[in-house]
Amino acid sequence: VQLQASGGGLVQSGKSLRLSCAASGDIRAIDALAWYRQAPGKQRELVAHISRDGSTNYPDSILGRFIISRDTAKNTVYLQMNNLEPEDMGRYYCSTSLYSGQYCLVHKTLKDFWGQGTLVTVSS
Repeated sequence: VQLQASGGGLVQSGKSLRLSCAASGDIRAIDALAWYRQAPGKQRELVAHISRDGSTNYPDSILGRFIISRDTAKNTVYLQMNNLEPEDMGRYYCSTSLYSGQYCLVHKTLKDFWGQGTLVTVSS
């Protein structure tokens, strides 16, 4: 299973970006999807999470500015980022918990996968 993230780039403060992450490979069912970010010198932190039933979670610093969504048919997760701030800069990673292969599906064994990340730079 591979995750390919895209959509990062340089943007001015207050502007928007939309990130995409497509999962490919032997995917039987996706459980949850999430976006994390890591700024230089800082730990990786959760930005947004979407469950199988579509319920979403965001940290307080993100709430109201970012929106996570998923296209189940395309095995793709999106992150709409609005009103970006310099503090939002970092490499954004997508991750997923899914059933890969028939064995995992039958035995309900979830596996976690990470994408390579896409860089977001916000100029003030």
